[in-house]
Amino acid sequence: MAIGAPYPELDELLVSIGEAGWRLSGLEATEGAAGNISVYVGWPLEVRRRFPLVDSLDLPRPAHALRGGVVFVTGSGRRLRDIRTDPTANLGAVVIEDDGYAARLYTSTRRLFATVTSEFNSHLAVHDDQVAHGGSNFHALIHAQPPHLVYLSHIPAYRDQALLNRRLLRWEPETIVQLPEGIGSLPFMLPGSTELMQANVEMLRRHRIVVWGKHGVMGRSNQSVTRAADRIEYAETAARYEYMDLVCGGRGEGLTPDELGEMVRAFGVQTTLL
Repeated sequence: MAIGAPYPELDELLVSIGEAGWRLSGLEATEGAAGNISVYVGWPLEVRRRFPLVDSLDLPRPAHALRGGVVFVTGSGRRLRDIRTDPTANLGAVVIEDDGYAARLYTSTRRLFATVTSEFNSHLAVHDDQVAHGGSNFHALIHAQPPHLVYLSHIPAYRDQALLNRRLLRWEPETIVQLPEGIGSLPFMLPGSTELMQANVEMLRRHRIVVWGKHGVMGRSNQSVTRAADRIEYAETAARYEYMDLVCGGRGEGLTPDELGEMVRAFGVQTTLL
């Protein structure tokens, strides 16, 4: 799915990134400087008025599908809650060169970071894969650390993807509508590692959100960055219900398979989870 003209302008994009960061902070999913956001834009966009400084940047991996596009990304050590009040101090604009191997990093005179996020390799790889296979001119990614989802990933049984989805999709009728492919699940892998990058790319081909075991989540959207934040919120809300049920001794019934099936049929949800 591609975004058509009239395209969102630069300031609109910066506002939406700030809103997403603020909402995730409200979920207590971005403690301190935890979490990062990136947004790929494939239409012509002049970034130098807001990001006048420029440096060369070696990409952590080739990004041939993103050639000529811009990836807005959070700086390392920056707080997602601060993007809303001063986006240019906390974000960089990475313009991918035509060869797909290098880039230019545009930043503000108020830049508050030395490098972009240490997990830029995962962001760049997913953007490149999604654009290459889906042909979209927009793609947003958010990595956050929602406490209930992360807690459940510390329980071995919940690292089983089928069980995780059975347990989480039963609490709210909206969850399966918003996450029809369910929630992906990965075991713990070293943050920023090539292993995590590759596994994350493959998992996000099949899901709109994936849990990084004992670490956090990554959510994506080819419509808006706030939609990616919504998906994390839906999953975290389900995990909070599941946590409450565990604390209360597992007394909640949840939606039955028949009730979930009724939702799927009524809303025309394309899913293989039932």
